[in-house]
Amino acid sequence: MKQQLTKISEARLQMLINAKHIKNERNDQELQAIERKLQSAQKRKTEIIKGNSKIQIINLEKRTDHFKEAIYACHNKWLHKQKDLFYLEERIEYRKASFYQDELVDDQLVTSEGEKDISDIPVSEELRNKETDFRYDRMAAVQYAERWWNSSNPQYKNFDVNCTNFISQCLHAGGARMRGYPNRSNGWWMQSNNWSYSWTVAHSMKTFLSNSRTGLRAEVVSSPEQLMPGDVICYDFQGDGRFDHTTFVVAKDEENMPLVNAQTYNSRMRYWAYEDSTAYTPNIKYAFFRILDDTSSK
Repeated sequence: MKQQLTKISEARLQMLINAKHIKNERNDQELQAIERKLQSAQKRKTEIIKGNSKIQIINLEKRTDHFKEAIYACHNKWLHKQKDLFYLEERIEYRKASFYQDELVDDQLVTSEGEKDISDIPVSEELRNKETDFRYDRMAAVQYAERWWNSSNPQYKNFDVNCTNFISQCLHAGGARMRGYPNRSNGWWMQSNNWSYSWTVAHSMKTFLSNSRTGLRAEVVSSPEQLMPGDVICYDFQGDGRFDHTTFVVAKDEENMPLVNAQTYNSRMRYWAYEDSTAYTPNIKYAFFRILDDTSSK
């Protein structure tokens, strides 16, 4: 069983390594995502030169005498070459495989990258209390993103949909201070097994970063080239005005484009545009946030 799952995972990787374009007659979302990744790599003059995939079976359930279902984690790695730059992209995905008489008959993703908001309560502007100067330690924030991209820090509560919570932790590691407790629709905070919507919900974080004028704050920039490691990107996959996902910039590629880390669908050094995501649509919209501090030029 594990051998079959490893074989199909490696076959997906080989499509990318061999730059094999796909005739997708089934309108399969995963195949569309692979095709977009290939197109993006060609456009960026980036070659995926090798990769590997490791799997871990998490749960195996026998449905009938002949039918079984397995939930498994797939850890993919790709080595990219772009001009003189080499970098390693990693991604964790959770999948469900179905077996009939021990033969693999179906294999599909069971996680989505589009975050569903837990509340429609808007984030209000926080009380403008005086604080000591905020200085953002970008290096510490990036180091945190690299350390925890594929695991949960026990110092924080973690969630099944964890992308925005992870970004909040990165910002906090960079020196951003919490404020607004205990009003969940005010400020940005997590404590006493409670949290603000802006800490955990993608759309609420986007609203908070757009409006905050003290402590943790940001400016919207018009293009991804203007971002630096330690900055944030918000994603509206459907283009309906409701932001679904958040990522953290950890590096720049040879064309000065961001590479990001993210959770829920755990990813490291992933190209910022998410064209290879199954949640991607042609209507996607982005919000690019450069984090400011009290040393930022006015």
